[in-house]
Amino acid sequence: MPMTLRQTLAVAATATLLPASLHAAAPEPLATGATAALVCAGHVRSEDLVRQALARARATAGLNAFVTLDEAGALAAARAQDARQGGTCGPLAGVPIVIKDNIEVAGLPSTAGTPALKTYVPRADAPVAARLRAAGAVVLGKTNMHELAFGISGWNPTFQTGPAPGVRNAYDRRRSAGGSSSGTGAAIGARVVVAGLGTDTGGSVRIPCAFNGCASLRPTMGRYPAEGIAPISHTRDTAGPMALSMADVELLDRVITGDAAVAPTPLRGVRLGLVKELVAGLDADTQAVFDATLRQLRAAGVELVEIAAPTLPGLNGAVSFPIAMYEAHDDMVAYLARSGSGVTIGQLAAAAVSPDVKGTYEALVIPRKLPGPGNTLVDTQPAYEAAMRSGRPALQALYADLFRSHRVQALLFPTVPHVAMRAGPESSSVEVFMGAIRNTDPGSNAGLPGLQLPGGLGPTTSLPVGLELDGPPGSDRALVGLGLSIERLLGRLPPPRR
Repeated sequence: MPMTLRQTLAVAATATLLPASLHAAAPEPLATGATAALVCAGHVRSEDLVRQALARARATAGLNAFVTLDEAGALAAARAQDARQGGTCGPLAGVPIVIKDNIEVAGLPSTAGTPALKTYVPRADAPVAARLRAAGAVVLGKTNMHELAFGISGWNPTFQTGPAPGVRNAYDRRRSAGGSSSGTGAAIGARVVVAGLGTDTGGSVRIPCAFNGCASLRPTMGRYPAEGIAPISHTRDTAGPMALSMADVELLDRVITGDAAVAPTPLRGVRLGLVKELVAGLDADTQAVFDATLRQLRAAGVELVEIAAPTLPGLNGAVSFPIAMYEAHDDMVAYLARSGSGVTIGQLAAAAVSPDVKGTYEALVIPRKLPGPGNTLVDTQPAYEAAMRSGRPALQALYADLFRSHRVQALLFPTVPHVAMRAGPESSSVEVFMGAIRNTDPGSNAGLPGLQLPGGLGPTTSLPVGLELDGPPGSDRALVGLGLSIERLLGRLPPPRR
């Protein structure tokens, strides 16, 4: 007997969301907007979507992607959504998402990936989470992260559901998931969910998506509300959407900001800048994917403009760590006081498990120090004041001149100069950290929006390679429009092999 339209739509939607073990080759899931429309129309039950996502989360426990998997709460929210069928629906109606564990969600622990906050349960949602839930999203759980967001590897032994510590790469569990929004990137890359939230100080929504094959947006600084998020730096921190497709990045950004929808931007005639300092020194796989991308963009009519910015690394270096290390103390003290958790910054540092984070807090953040000449430590305040007074404005002026004088809409470069590194304690070394943030950090310090896109799989490692577009302040939606078109041009990455 032929299926009805309702049955056909239901099969089309739910088949893409079943655990991979039930399929020889699991197809890609629908975008959140399409799934929400099916839920709203009664063709698909949110409860079924949530149950399937929970099953996928349990099947991929070896990734260590979750701190909290909220089975009871997510199912209750899904049933409530299903009971509203036929009524008013939000654009994320009934769709399961994940949220990084430094973003507060009412009734769920908000650990920031550190033992001292294991029992802290906020009473209210952070505004960015509240806006997604108001649009109908179902929070499946809170995702694991580099401890206190102070790193890019996700090597955090505190919360472990798999056989080995650290958040693992969705494409190769021997590799790092990146950070600090490690669990959100791994969960999306593994197709547990199609979208979620992370936070970004110097690359933390972009690096995990570069390593796990997802798209993400670091919005212009100050464009998203920052309340209810465990901080590093109020000058540099922002939440950001992470998703399997650019359509979902566009939708989550629109829900959070209330901006109008964006269509793909025609690529012919678009001018993109290639900054020499950001496209040099790539590993072989990253170089191969980036070169292939440039060929496809040129064939699509994009003008690629070579740019030299020799002062960029030095200007960024004078801004980056002075701001982060100085603001990390007072911003965390204020957050802990507002939270009512009863935890002090000293207790936070004493209980930290990751050696890199513990050392950073005890040697630099709490005493307000920076590494000086030789093995000395110097006071952070003078460097911080210089960074805010002259260093950061000079960095912002450099970017403004690059966009203006070269008449480019955005700068294009590999998000990270290399594919995901091996997982292990060494992935949190200073050398690895500095290499991984080389390209993402400068735009962060200038407050620019940055869009991460999957570029392809490396020909040798079969690991994802990310591409980034940085634009002028306030150009977020224009970047998203470009991202929609570039995704169409390059195609989506295949899912990880099971």
